[in-house]
This record gives sequence, structure tokens and C-alpha cells, in this order.
Amino acid sequence: MFGAMWSEHCAYKHSRPLLASLPTEGERVLVGPGENAGVLDIGHGLAAVFKVESHNHPSAVEPYQGAATGVGGIIRDIFTMGARPIALLNGLRFGPLEASEDASGGTDAATAARNRYLFDGVVSGIAGYGNCVGIPDVGGELFFDASYSGNPLVNAMCLGIAHQDEITLARAEGAGNALLLVGAATGRDGIAGAAFASAVLGEDRDARRPAVQVGNPFLEKLLMEACLELSHSDAVVAMQDLGAAGLTCALAELSARGGCGAEVDLDRVPRRERFMNPLELLLSESQERMLLVVKAGREAEVESVFARFELPAVAIGRVIDEAVVRCQFEGQLACELPGRALVDEAPRYVLPAAPPDGLPDRLAVDLAPLAAEAPSVQGLLELASAPNCRSRKPVWRRYDHMNGTNTLVGPGEGDGALLRIKGTPAAVAVSLDGPGRLAALDPRSAAAAAALESALNVACSGAVPIGATNSLNLGSPEPQAGYWALSETVAGLGEACRALGIPIVSGNVSLYNETADGPIVPAPLVGMLGLLEDRATAVPMRWLEGDEIWMLGSPGWEPASLAGAEHAWRRGELGGRPRLDLESAARVVRLLPELATERIVAGSHDLSVGGLGVALARMAIASGCGAIIDLPAPADQWPTAALYGEGAGRAIVSRLPGRGRSDPAARRGAWGATVDRHRTPPAP
Repeated sequence: MFGAMWSEHCAYKHSRPLLASLPTEGERVLVGPGENAGVLDIGHGLAAVFKVESHNHPSAVEPYQGAATGVGGIIRDIFTMGARPIALLNGLRFGPLEASEDASGGTDAATAARNRYLFDGVVSGIAGYGNCVGIPDVGGELFFDASYSGNPLVNAMCLGIAHQDEITLARAEGAGNALLLVGAATGRDGIAGAAFASAVLGEDRDARRPAVQVGNPFLEKLLMEACLELSHSDAVVAMQDLGAAGLTCALAELSARGGCGAEVDLDRVPRRERFMNPLELLLSESQERMLLVVKAGREAEVESVFARFELPAVAIGRVIDEAVVRCQFEGQLACELPGRALVDEAPRYVLPAAPPDGLPDRLAVDLAPLAAEAPSVQGLLELASAPNCRSRKPVWRRYDHMNGTNTLVGPGEGDGALLRIKGTPAAVAVSLDGPGRLAALDPRSAAAAAALESALNVACSGAVPIGATNSLNLGSPEPQAGYWALSETVAGLGEACRALGIPIVSGNVSLYNETADGPIVPAPLVGMLGLLEDRATAVPMRWLEGDEIWMLGSPGWEPASLAGAEHAWRRGELGGRPRLDLESAARVVRLLPELATERIVAGSHDLSVGGLGVALARMAIASGCGAIIDLPAPADQWPTAALYGEGAGRAIVSRLPGRGRSDPAARRGAWGATVDRHRTPPAP
């Protein structure tokens, strides 16, 4: 039990001291880090409940079930809080799907085949689970790099809506109250899953297959509806999902948060396999299970709700005043230990940190010759059709993104998804995004760029970013370079969110993402929630004939903007020193919702992978008409950097001449162009 709860996956031994520096408070924060999910006030007596989690190692071993149970777990984190899930998003990273020879060493045919197997399995698992439960998958991101070969990243995010007075917390209280185990029966699947997620993937990955859970989305749907019905009742004191470390984690966390204890009879745990011992019952990570604290004397009332949904609900124990978790098995004491010791007393490590060898040389690479090259039409088409820039429609077309009739803007239609809040004029915008290879050069800038990119995504739709969740995916923290990358990532995330004035209310850290070939390129993913008070002011990702086109933000045309950029990598330039104008980027994020509210802009799109060139191409394709673009000096000194540089914190907007009460150029500085209906570029 200590091994599971003190694993990196559960205890955050290396990251918790660093995470304490992140901003977590704000005027809209109702519940911050420490619960199953974060909760924000969105007005009208309603709250948004959201979180992102990773399921990387399970997906590397069994991609379908690994991804499916990752989706199932994050859904339970949301409805555990009494919120109805209304949207799913996912952030994915894979190795190249096709064999190639490139500047980074290429990918052989066997590795590419394995990557495609993982990719197909993960996408199928996400679609299979989310579609069956009936929650729309509305957005996310996808990136390919050789460092993720054999160690894919699968991050699942869920957003739910609840009445503020019905939020349920995971805190046991009231001696004598019953502990009800509800949902699926317990099996041997997922045992040691928490420990598996805290280790480097090795040659024994296939032997780890039993540590991967098996999901049942139809049962999850029933469990969700039953729990949501009970969230309206005062019979339920607390709910807790049985995820990593299973019953051990649920008992320990419920009792530790409530300052009480739990007494359990393991013989009463429903099981689907014979001869299970107490250790297996306590550590099984079988899916679709919940532990409820129910007021004494009202057990039958709660059990009847689950009976209507044909779900088992069994009282396995009671809350006690003594601050211990005490379990009996076959009439004998199986364990007796303080829940707080499992949850709060794991060691915390602050390790020596140093940049990796060779990094100064990579940062010193001069990108000026590449930045000064003259771009070509063929070069733009090649970049726009590259794996990291091309349309994601073959992926998201497999997801049901209209289920629930809340989706106003779904995948492929905007930078962020937009969902109506029924019964109000408001909408929420949501995004999950992260950097490409920038973290290979500067993990601090990469984490900051992830927060800016995600905030820009929701701001481009006209929404004001109000809160964030994060999933930080890195290699082992034990080498000095690994701990340096972790500490720099957390620092960059904090700097960006403070500059934006956005609290981080939930999150996840996934470490030891590496294989025998080395660690992954760090991938800090940030989920952002934005609020649109009047959804009639939403801004689409398009322009119309006759519109002016403006770029907002620091131009970023210097050679440094190519550092870590997709164009530079494809040309074999893997170095350079990135530069990030954090304050300028934050001003753009604040400006965009103002322009939407005042109806100054007609369309907007952020600049991300592929820079300005790819952003303009996407807008042209989405709009069905092209544009004549005039880049003023000094862009002509660095034309490739001007078109393909990926400096964070920039957006393009369209507007009819004279529209609105004020001119954005006069207030912030921008440059213009005019849409030409007759210049339609070919689709890449």
C-alpha cells in the first residue's frame, strides 16, 4: 500500500515542492488543487469543473484500453464532483508514422509500424469510450516527434457543469456513516498500475500488460447517471473515484482530507474473480468503481438509486473517529495504518539541477542564414501538408463532437471549442494545447508558450480566459538534466499564468516518460477555460471578401523565432536560442476579447505551428477565399522567419474597414492586408 501511494504517480515526490509555486487563487476559484478537479464560478449560479490527466504508460503497452481507461478516469473525476461532463479534449504525442531519413536520425520501418499501431489504438480507444458514454470530444492537439517512439503521450481532459450548491467534495466525515462501494465488480486488472506509471518503459513492457485496466463505457454511463442523481441528495456526504491504487487510495484520501478514519470488511467487496487476497482487493484498479460516504441510516435510499441502474452498491465499512484505515479479511486484521501517512507523508525530493550537456552549443546555432532565405510557394505547401501542420480531420471525424447539443464550435472549426451554457446567454470556450519541440531547447519558454497558446485559442473565439489545468509530461527527474527540465517547466508555467492573471486549479504530472533511447521532448500541455458572457459575440475562424487582415502582437520576425520551429527542424536546424515576449503576448490575450465584445473584428486565428504562413493558409481554406499579404520592413530582411517563425503570443484578425468604435492599430500596433476573392490557394 505504501509502495503504491508513495509512487511518483500518486505522491508527486519530485514535483510537489515545485508545484507549490504556481498561482492557484482567483476571484472565480471555488475549488482549487487538491480535489478530484478544479471548480470555477461561471455565473448564473453555475460552476465549471475541469481537469486533465495523462495515461501514457498504459497506452504504450495496450493502446486501446490505455487510452479508453484514461478517458474513463477523467470523466469520473468530473462527475465525482457533482458535475455533468459536457466535453472531452485530448492531447496526443506519437513517433513518426512513416519511415523516413531526416536530420534527426530518421525512423526505420519497424519503429514507424509500431508507432502507427499505437496511434491507431489510441485514437480508437478515445473514440470508443467517449462515443459510448455520450460525451462529445470537441478539441485537443496532436504532434509527432521521434522522441515519442515507443512512449506515446495520451492526455485526456474533461469539462463539466454543475450548480454551485451541488458541488460534492471527496472528504469523509461523520463517525458511523457508511462506506458504499458502487459500480463494477473488482478484478485483478490494473494491479500495480500506479507503480508501472512511475517507472521507465523497458523491454518488459509486454509483461506489464496486466497492469493496464480494462474499461466498460456502457457501465460508466450508468454509473455517471446514478452519481449525478445522488448529487442532488443530502444523503451522500462525499464521493471518490477508484483510480490509481484503487481502494487503498480512495480510503486513504477520503479519511485524510476529512481528518477521520475508515473501518472496512474486505469480504464484502464484490469481485469477479475467485481467491483474491486482501492485497489484490486493496490495490486493484478495476475501472468504473466509486466509493461513497453515505449518512448512517440512509444506505437503503442510496442503494435503491443504484439498483434502478442495475449497479451493485454494497456497504463495505464505516467512517470512524480514529484516524486509521483498518481492514479485515476473513475475520483477521489485514491492515491498520494512518491514512494521512499514505497521503501526506511521502518523501519530497529537491534534487541537483543542470542543463543537459551540449545545450549551450545548440543554443548558439546561428539561424540568420535560414531566416534570410527567400520562401517559395512549394515550400509553403510542403510545410502546410507536413504531419505536424496538416488537417486533423482523419482523427476527429472518428469522435462524436455534437453529442449533448452544446457544441457551437467543434474540432477543425476554430482555435478553441465553444459550448453553450443552456439556460443562459453565455458560452464557455475550452482548449488543450502545448508546444512542439521548443522544450528541447528551452523548457521554461516551452511551458510559458503552452499557457499562452491555450489562452490565445480561447481568446480568439472572443472568450476571456479564466482558469487553467495542466499536464506536465517529462522524462526521469533523477538525472540533473531531468530535474532541471522539470523545474524550468514549472517555473515557465507559473510565469505565464501570473502574467495572464489566470489561476491553475487542477493538474497532473507524468514523469519517467523515456525508453532505452532516452527521454521524450518535454511536453507541458495546458488546458484553458474561457468565458463568453454573450455567445452572440463569438468570433469565427474566417475572413470575408473585403476584410482587412491585421496581425496583433510582437512581430517575431527575427531569426530567434525559428528556434524549435517546424520549418527549421524540417531543414535540419535543430538549435537556436528561443525568445519570448511574455508581456506582449499577455496583452494580445487581453485585447482579443475586447475586440470581440466591441464587434471590431469579424474573424481571428492564432499563430502556432508553421507560423504566419500556415496560419494564413488555414484561414484561407476555412474561408474559401485567399488574401494578398504585404509584409513591411524589416520582414523583408528575414522573410523565412517572417513567414515560418513560431514566436508565441500572436494572432491574425480580420475586420471590415471602419468597423467598430476604435482602431486596434492605433492602440496596439499592427499591419494590414486585404482579402482577394480571386486568389484562392490550393488546399494542401
